[in-house]
Amino acid sequence: MNVSVIGTGYDGLVVGACLAETGNTVCCAALDKKKIDTLRKNVLPIYEPGLESLVERNQREERLRFTADLADAIRSAEVLFIAVGTPPGEDGSADLRHVLEVAELVGKHMVREMVVVTKSTVPVGSAAKVNAAIAKEAKFPFHVCSNPEFLKEGTAVEDFMRPDRVILGVESVFAKRVMADLYSPFVRTGTPVVLMDVASDAMTK
Repeated sequence: MNVSVIGTGYDGLVVGACLAETGNTVCCAALDKKKIDTLRKNVLPIYEPGLESLVERNQREERLRFTADLADAIRSAEVLFIAVGTPPGEDGSADLRHVLEVAELVGKHMVREMVVVTKSTVPVGSAAKVNAAIAKEAKFPFHVCSNPEFLKEGTAVEDFMRPDRVILGVESVFAKRVMADLYSPFVRTGTPVVLMDVASDAMTK
């Protein structure tokens, strides 16, 4: 499956590398060109046991690539993960500005039906805002899915590859099928996949 991850921080790198390890073609994107250049050289901005070898191997075997061209990453994706930062505001609430900026870019540059997955830490009800931002310019069907992460520093790769549960906030049949296929390698031992509703269903413009 063609997967893109917007955001190359802690969660974005782990998600991208682990999905590439199970055979997906993954593009990780960020606007910081210097950071992208170092990642292409297998120099990671974080230390996480096992992550560097995953990045190196999957780049070498051409399942994982890094780019500063967000539009290119969006155009190549069947499933796109939004994993950008949500820094707390003055009142402590999550700042969704970067998430919604990416969502608008998705609507502008998508070229096929797509599942858009929020990995960033966002409050309940954010799916409707992401939906609305994508819908501003989308010309293809899309499906917003929430997939919160439970990675712990020091065991993040192990946590992703062998999760104790996978939580998906999803309503459309299309998105359920796509996400079930994507996560199938990680739940073969009987790990529960918990399906929950999101605030709004798939939208088509």
